[in-house]
Amino acid sequence: MKHAKEAVLLVNLGTPDDPGAGAVGRYLSQFLNDKRVIDIHPVARFILVNLIIIPFRRFRTSALYKQIWSAEGSPLLLHGIALKEKLQTEMGNAFTVELAMRYQKPSISKALENLRKQQPCKIHVLPLYPQYASSSTGSTIEEVLNTIKGWEVIPSLNIISKFYDHPAFLNALISEAKKYNIAEYDHVLFSYHGLPERQILKGAKHYGADSCNFGNCCNSITSNNQFCYRANCMETSRQLVKALNIPEGKYSSAFQSRLDNKWLKPYSDKVVEELAKSGKKKLLVFSPAFVADCLETIHEIGHEYLEIFQHHGGSELTLVKSLNASDEWVKAVKEIVLN
Repeated sequence: MKHAKEAVLLVNLGTPDDPGAGAVGRYLSQFLNDKRVIDIHPVARFILVNLIIIPFRRFRTSALYKQIWSAEGSPLLLHGIALKEKLQTEMGNAFTVELAMRYQKPSISKALENLRKQQPCKIHVLPLYPQYASSSTGSTIEEVLNTIKGWEVIPSLNIISKFYDHPAFLNALISEAKKYNIAEYDHVLFSYHGLPERQILKGAKHYGADSCNFGNCCNSITSNNQFCYRANCMETSRQLVKALNIPEGKYSSAFQSRLDNKWLKPYSDKVVEELAKSGKKKLLVFSPAFVADCLETIHEIGHEYLEIFQHHGGSELTLVKSLNASDEWVKAVKEIVLN
């Protein structure tokens, strides 16, 4: 009897179809109207997103996307396609690999329909976010489950909620880091995407934690904080610092892309400014929450933070490339999926 194939569904956050204001507006609308992303009262969310944020932000965001867009298209999508193709080769004919985006195209529903037609015996779902967050991982898993719940036959599912501490993921990051001479830099910054503090507190309550002080409670991974985004980020930094032998006092962890002053602290842009003012001249920046280079890495870190650093006295800010579709990352994804 011929055995049915297994399937792998890779899911990243998403990207506009093109850098124009119309496409960016559609992307922002789907993204920001997600109840897990802006987790406030539905009426307040509707007003905030559709009447305030999108009418104004789509033009500014469009201008930013135009600066990173290549002739081939969106960097995030191109890296995703390359990863999918290389992983398909690595996994072999016993697997079918599909790529989807949580928001916009290729959609989760389309990718899952492609897989359904292959009649897989098992689907491995890998949201491409190393550290768990309700607004990214949780939203992606919810969308996958909502999509397949009406299938007549639902195959076995392997849903991977986080992989920040998986040795293969860490080794892929370390391999990329070793392309840089870390000893030449005055300081190393690990910059993670920010989240509203309220989302961290909601996760803490889910696990029965009495309180969260956004401090020492993240110094180790416990049963209470195993799905805490901040704790996951801090553990990622600790593992990389240990593997790369970065001395105490020579590195920082911070959070970027904040929308207001109630997001996770410290803020990456402020840390960059403070490091420059303190006399640091060469800064190396990792972005371990992103597995593919995108607007937040290429422009926010590579351009905006460079300007901030140099404006306040710094000289050189170097962004460590994301894993993208490196051979080490392809092999790591295979290990994460199968292990």
